Amino acid sequence: MKMLAVFEKGARLRHIGHLDLMRAMQRALRRSDLPIRYSQGFSPHILLTFAAPLSLGNIGKREIMEIPLEKPLQEAYFSRVLSGVLPQDIRIVQVRATDDQHKSPMALLRAARYQIDFSSASFTQEELSAFLNQEDITVQKKTKSGVRPTDIKPMIYELTSQESSIWTTLSLCEERSCKPELLLHALAEFCGKPLPQVLITRLALFAEKDGCFIPLEDA
Repeated sequence: MKMLAVFEKGARLRHIGHLDLMRAMQRALRRSDLPIRYSQGFSPHILLTFAAPLSLGNIGKREIMEIPLEKPLQEAYFSRVLSGVLPQDIRIVQVRATDDQHKSPMALLRAARYQIDFSSASFTQEELSAFLNQEDITVQKKTKSGVRPTDIKPMIYELTSQESSIWTTLSLCEERSCKPELLLHALAEFCGKPLPQVLITRLALFAEKDGCFIPLEDA
């Protein structure tokens, strides 16, 4: 059995990196005395996996981790016990029990939705429309094989503006991904504006079913 946990990483922890977050979760799981499954071998460790690392400085509203268990547990009990040992700014939002054959969140992940809040005026909807109307949006993207020109236009599924915020849904999977920071660099360059100070919140993670995005926790 595995437990899928949806959690929030609050604003005060946004500068805690992914490895530190993983260690905090592992310590909390050990304190919980829940029947967590460990790896075999000389140095056993908790078999904890995350759907996708959250970039340093970003807030996460519905982050997802998967925890294998040694025996079945009620979802409400697991949520209550784990919530009791987590730091204040990590909050369990939802849990869901799955069987061992269920695909991992990382394997199902296809996209993420972000809210980007600006300290001053944002980009207008007209600027966003002109940006998206380009034939391609080629940027220098760091890949496993080095920095290479990449067209990120097919990776942008949504881009809207209202007052001092932007909402965007971007591809996020092993085959292709676009971080909001990369989008902002391309957008600022296109509009001839300096790169603004922003606060980025990842609102949701998505899987794909029948050609449509669905919340990853429901996949």
